[in-house]
Amino acid sequence: MPEGVRDDLPLASPPLPALAKLAYGLGDFGFGLSWNMVGAFLLFFYTDVALLPAAAVGTLLLVSRLADAAIDPVIGIAVDRTRGRSGRARPWFKWGAVPFGLLCAATFWMPPGSETIRLLWAVLTFGALGILFSVVNIPYGALLPMMTNRSNERLTLGSLRAAGTAISVIVATAATMPLVGALGGGDQARGFLIVGTLFGLLTTLTTLNLLRCPEQVHAPDQPHRQAVLPQVRAMIANRAWHTVFLFALLNFVRFGAVLAVTPFFAINVLGKPWMISILLPAVSGTLLIGSIIAPPYLKRMGMRRGNLIALLAALPLFALLPLTEGSTAAFLTLYLIGSVLLSITMTAIFAMAAEAIEYHEQLTGTRNEGLLSSGISLSTKIGMALGGALIAFGLASIGYVPGKGGAQVVSGLRWLYYAPIILCMIAQMAVIARYPVIRRATR
Repeated sequence: MPEGVRDDLPLASPPLPALAKLAYGLGDFGFGLSWNMVGAFLLFFYTDVALLPAAAVGTLLLVSRLADAAIDPVIGIAVDRTRGRSGRARPWFKWGAVPFGLLCAATFWMPPGSETIRLLWAVLTFGALGILFSVVNIPYGALLPMMTNRSNERLTLGSLRAAGTAISVIVATAATMPLVGALGGGDQARGFLIVGTLFGLLTTLTTLNLLRCPEQVHAPDQPHRQAVLPQVRAMIANRAWHTVFLFALLNFVRFGAVLAVTPFFAINVLGKPWMISILLPAVSGTLLIGSIIAPPYLKRMGMRRGNLIALLAALPLFALLPLTEGSTAAFLTLYLIGSVLLSITMTAIFAMAAEAIEYHEQLTGTRNEGLLSSGISLSTKIGMALGGALIAFGLASIGYVPGKGGAQVVSGLRWLYYAPIILCMIAQMAVIARYPVIRRATR
């Protein structure tokens, strides 16, 4: 037992109602529906519908994501300081749900006028949307350890969240463009506005539905306001937390790189553009499978050993992919099995984040759910930004030109596709090996 860990363990929280668990899982479905539409199609909307210059849009997206990530710890600390009749996380859902839904619609609308006016509107709406996403999503991440301190229920909630994420990505990536065409009647600008409004409305409803989730685990009595720097130092010193932070960062660097490079890889290397609609949804479809497998598997194997085994099993499958490019069946078989194994590790991130908060309380006597959860959110946003930027810079370095291939481009795209996956997995194994064994948080 680490020095300084307290020996007094709290009683187990009351069992959660099924509707509360369902509401929690639907929360990430709603967030993912809007946010994945933004991630997958906003670049296309800005360049091909709003006719904004690609270079300006690329700079806008990267800078806005990194700036938004820097705001996350501020919101996390604010969540920790919230004291309301409905709890600490739930007041944020009440006040943030409707503005976020409205900004979803506004982001996919362009005012008439000059290019400067349209670009300014894009900066304002996308920047505000990112901030409002943090306003509702940081409390959502902090909510899980507030709902229960039972390890089995945390695994269940983490799996339901992963399932909600998976379904939202599948729906957002598969349904957005057909809906734009059907609802817009051939007018893409009108179609994007309608779909953005529809997805924003669904996100608003699922966010308000989070008010059904009880906050049963309460932080111990402590000063209403604590100095920020000591809290941050304690968070960084928490080995469980910084292990989860690095593990999630590497996961989303890999995830962001795969999302960005897959269309180029399928078209230019495999020569099969139709595989884009299989490879991208498969990433989230396998996450849905992983959310079912992960709870019993991780409960039996433990977080550290379970993640290590899953990564060790997936690594050779992805390493063999270059040898199967000539066989679609063999390539997809290895890819899908490897993706299922990786989905277990992605599901584990949510449960490990909750464990890190329990571990933090054992070490320090304070929970700081908001700050610690915002740190994990920070890792996902930085990871996605770095993964996408890695591919963008890589495309420039290999001399990629749309519609023009060549041996150098094909070879470069192979490296851009396989290297981030394999290198991030190896790094994740080194990171998760440091994850501490955490005692049960209840008695």
